[in-house]
Amino acid sequence: MPIIATIMNSTTGQPIQKMSFGRMPKPWASFNLATGELVKADRVDVGKPAPGKVVVPVSVWITPKG
Repeated sequence: MPIIATIMNSTTGQPIQKMSFGRMPKPWASFNLATGELVKADRVDVGKPAPGKVVVPVSVWITPKG
């Protein structure tokens, strides 16, 4: 089951994009954004699911270079 994560900008706190991972991303993972920029995860936050839901919100925080 793929993990759908929201990619967040550590500088502004704004979401950048949604991304699908084959498994839970590690805090040291590197990946390409939709713009083609190679970024490294600063941290990975796993939230609590909403009542009655199974889907857990996952946020990957990055610091984009440009």
